[in-house]
Amino acid sequence: MTQGSSQTVEMLRAAGEPTRLRILALLAAEELSVLELCRILDQSQPRVSRHLKLLAEAGLVQRFPDGAWVFYRLSAAGPARLLVDALLDLTDDSDPVLRRDGDRLAAVEAERSNEAAAYFARNAAQWDEIRSLYAAEIQVEAAINRAAGQGGVGRLVD
Repeated sequence: MTQGSSQTVEMLRAAGEPTRLRILALLAAEELSVLELCRILDQSQPRVSRHLKLLAEAGLVQRFPDGAWVFYRLSAAGPARLLVDALLDLTDDSDPVLRRDGDRLAAVEAERSNEAAAYFARNAAQWDEIRSLYAAEIQVEAAINRAAGQGGVGRLVD
């Protein structure tokens, strides 16, 4: 798994900036939205978006939409992932900036969890109706049947 020297230099340039290294460390722990990264890094959205653009162009991170949000994650494999893993292995976990980022990440994760729990608590009674807004019941049933296969089902949890 090799690549040209110009690609390697592009990846090194992208990763070789303090904020971008912080972003890589955060994305190694969790997929995050631009706004979540802004909160954790305490930086403006245009600035964080610019860093993410450079990281994505170098192949170090992947952008993926999820509904109205756009999330980022580390590239899954290949030279880019090997480089990120090597850089993060060289990075001191006790660095005060990275520790603060980790604390802020934990707060973002807790907020996500609380928001999800509150959403489901508010909407539990109408869940079947809400689910039908995203996927028709027949599609859900077909997907379950495909996943279950032809064999018998020993135990099924709904």
